[in-house]
Amino acid sequence: MNKPAPGATARKIDMAGWPFAVELAQLLDVLDRDGEETRVVGGAVRNALIDMPIHEVDVATTAVPEEVVRRVKAAGFKPVPTGIEHGTVTVVIDKHPFEVTTLRTDVETYGRHAKVAFGRDWSDDAARRDFTINALSVTRDGAVYDYTGGLADLAVRRVRFIGDAGQRIAEDYLRILRFFRFHAAYGPGGDPDAEGLAACIAGRDGLDQLSRERVRMEIVKLLVATHAVPTLVVMADAGLALRILGGVTYLASFVNLAKSEAAIGAKPCSVRRLGALAVSVTEDAERLWQKLRLTNNEHARLGSMAEGWRRMSPSIGEGGARALLYRLGPEAFTDHALLGWARSQGSAGDKDWHSLATLPQRWTAPLFPLKAADFIKRGIGKGPALGAALRAAEAGWMAAGFPSDAGLLENIADKAAAGA
Repeated sequence: MNKPAPGATARKIDMAGWPFAVELAQLLDVLDRDGEETRVVGGAVRNALIDMPIHEVDVATTAVPEEVVRRVKAAGFKPVPTGIEHGTVTVVIDKHPFEVTTLRTDVETYGRHAKVAFGRDWSDDAARRDFTINALSVTRDGAVYDYTGGLADLAVRRVRFIGDAGQRIAEDYLRILRFFRFHAAYGPGGDPDAEGLAACIAGRDGLDQLSRERVRMEIVKLLVATHAVPTLVVMADAGLALRILGGVTYLASFVNLAKSEAAIGAKPCSVRRLGALAVSVTEDAERLWQKLRLTNNEHARLGSMAEGWRRMSPSIGEGGARALLYRLGPEAFTDHALLGWARSQGSAGDKDWHSLATLPQRWTAPLFPLKAADFIKRGIGKGPALGAALRAAEAGWMAAGFPSDAGLLENIADKAAAGA
């Protein structure tokens, strides 16, 4: 009787319903033959096994990069050498990209720039990956291979480093953040793996070596993960949140904002949650901009939240709320309202706060209907007086409840022109 191949399990996956299943089958038809073996690896396998959405499909192969390029070109697909020196070729089939990486084995390890050699051993390749749940692979017939105990860890939602946790972190200190991010996304919501946590704390000085862009990428994903709240509590207790964000963290505010988002049916937003976690005043937004190399839009939103959340309260009434929504726009208004709610005494079930925060869902601010020409014909010349008249008219229009009636607009324009 034939022995099962090393790493083979009894688990099977049906890939027919996966995103880009047709294109994936075409790719495997080209690469998984003529002496070469090709499998799907990583996140797609992990997510399929726990019925979570699959967003991208990565492939590993025994074929060297040059052979991958030759085969996919011959098949009429587009190869893009996105990391060919490290064995990675992106193959585009009908506009769908697949990252194809040749099996590798470490020759020498010094941070994330390890010296590697191409190999043909699936076990060696799996051992190079960060966590056991990310080291699973599946053949084109759906057979699952597990060389590191990933299936057992996945069954209990445990994020565990492959091999010695400290050594894996020293290879790439970003794995500290990935450990917490994956725990927040795939863990059970309780304490993380003890050995992994201890290694992350011991290796925390290595965080200073990371580029700000890589840190930002992990943080924005962590903030919207299913179990972000308990994970951030662990990070704060371990002193890692302060190390990463460079300032005080407001965990209660973060918890409350997550509840408020859910209360109004808002999709979890990483920027808004970062504001709740780490922004109280404008200086906080500036610090995070530099610390995490945020985008200009993210920086502007955090700065706006820092300046505006204190002005938000149900006590401003419907008219005041509409005026703010008109001035701020829906996104900033929602940011301010949810952060104000999170830092108020109101519970997640507070009806007044709920009504305020959902105003953008109930009312769309109109465009200001009066133009410069409406004042020029009233004898206002171009210059400061015209600008003053427009501002006065806009304020009067807002105070009147944003009317569209032509007669009311004429009266507003007359009053503004008379006072200019």
